Amino acid sequence: MDAGLLEQMLLGALLGLSVYLPLRCGQLSLATPGFFAIGGTVAALLSTRVPALAGSGSTYPITSVLLEMALAALLTGVLALGLGRVVLRLRGIYLAIATIALVEILRVVTLNLEFTGGALGIFGIPQPFNSAAGYAAFTLALLALICWLCDRLEKTRPGRAMAAIRDDELAAASQGINTADTKLLAFVLSALVAGITGVVAAHFLNSWNAKLGNFDASITTLAFVVFGGSRTWLGPVFGGLLLTALPELLRPVGDLRLIVFGAVILVGPLFFPQGVITPELFKWFKPRIGGITTAAAQGVKQ
Repeated sequence: MDAGLLEQMLLGALLGLSVYLPLRCGQLSLATPGFFAIGGTVAALLSTRVPALAGSGSTYPITSVLLEMALAALLTGVLALGLGRVVLRLRGIYLAIATIALVEILRVVTLNLEFTGGALGIFGIPQPFNSAAGYAAFTLALLALICWLCDRLEKTRPGRAMAAIRDDELAAASQGINTADTKLLAFVLSALVAGITGVVAAHFLNSWNAKLGNFDASITTLAFVVFGGSRTWLGPVFGGLLLTALPELLRPVGDLRLIVFGAVILVGPLFFPQGVITPELFKWFKPRIGGITTAAAQGVKQ
């Protein structure tokens, strides 16, 4: 498989996880592309405007990329914390509409700022890796770490509280669960994942434009979760990998590939209402992939 396509698939899986986290609380948030665009803009600005981060080597230092990820996570986290207290008072389709509006506001504001490159964007973003394979290895390790953290989250008190809210928010509140803070936590975690994904994407694409975080991206990332399944973290990963790769794999059929791609997204929920990866199927998969994700996460920590 082409390493460039693999990298795009892994980025899609990360964005799927970003959409999945609010859905653990039953909250349909489509703000992921907005936070993704913020992360990419942070990486593009710092790597092209701050010479101290460039280092003296032929490639951009990984430490600088990690610093950009930390700053992007901080910025998106603070923004999500402030906005979440307002928009999370809404529910269902009203929350979805509000988060779509947030994505469009961020896009229009960024497109009209001179220091972000305006409509042209920012070009010549330095490369921390010499090949797409290097990006794929780095992003795979990042995906494994986040999957491991999501798996651990399900076993913690906040994770169980999220599941309780998803099943019945009124019953969860009657049991003493702080539903507002729990939903806000999920929203902030979603923003963090999207922000750091944007950093990696900006370096991989070598250029960045706010148009990458638009309404179309909101629907695409939601499709990852709907198709893959929203009851486990493996569903969004599977959906992101498959639906990102499918248009490229169907390229030999020409213009028909868009029809086939649309048919897959349309027919998938009809045959798999809970997504392809159901909780029962996940229980079968988990012992087989648990060791892999844990080992990869420990390798990243070291």
